[in-house]
Amino acid sequence: GSVDVAFSALPSGASAAALAPLVDNGVKGIDIAADFRLHDADVFNRAYSVEHPAPHLLEKAVYGLPEIHREAIKSTNLVANPGCFPEAAILALAPAVRAGLVTDDIIVDAKSGISGAGRGGLTGNTLDQFAEANENALAYGLDGHGHQPEIAQELGELREAAAARVTFIPHRIPMTRGILSTCYATILDPGATKESVREMYRDFYSDEPFVRVTDLPPQTKHTTGTNMCLVYPTVDTHTGRLVVVSCIDNLVKGAAGQAIQNMNLMFGIPETTGLEGLPLYP
Repeated sequence: GSVDVAFSALPSGASAAALAPLVDNGVKGIDIAADFRLHDADVFNRAYSVEHPAPHLLEKAVYGLPEIHREAIKSTNLVANPGCFPEAAILALAPAVRAGLVTDDIIVDAKSGISGAGRGGLTGNTLDQFAEANENALAYGLDGHGHQPEIAQELGELREAAAARVTFIPHRIPMTRGILSTCYATILDPGATKESVREMYRDFYSDEPFVRVTDLPPQTKHTTGTNMCLVYPTVDTHTGRLVVVSCIDNLVKGAAGQAIQNMNLMFGIPETTGLEGLPLYP
């Protein structure tokens, strides 16, 4: 029988190769790998050390972040589901970047549970994996992480520039799932206050079903099992710096839930369908 939509969660490179013939034949595709997130094939080749197998589809693909690209998602046949770290970072920074509130020099410091690395993320047998991850924290990707150009591309587009200057450092911490991203940028407007920035963020996300601007810094367990992104902007008045904390579940809003949200939009289904589960706490 005919196929309405294909989801792919294959490794980078293999995913595009599998989806390309389907999309070329009119099937809607949602790529949960990284293959269609970057508009430039050369940037992709450098970021993932893989030759792009379907560069002819890059200009057709839409970056699957509804909070920014909702209308384009509705009319495309190919969605690039965002990476989990970029999703948290872009949602944390989009209102400030779009408004021109901050300079083009951004730091994203992000922590992820061990599921963020996928099944191949740790070495050895199960006991080795537990021993490596438990009671341990590490920074990685310091010589370049595949998610950095993705964050820079999307934030650059928001400010209508080629790409934003973004330093992105991920960390693995000993929890099963969740991402906590803390983002820093220098504020251009000397009159900006915590209250004015928070109001701007609330206005930006006022109609978004899956982004909530919080009154207190969010915690990863507040989003576990849900498609929510919690965002907490504040101002360090001593340094004139914007600080934004965001939380998502990397397996839901950062992956499978976001894919369903995009599918709903592509098919004209109510956007929240199947995605209104409550957080799993404790």
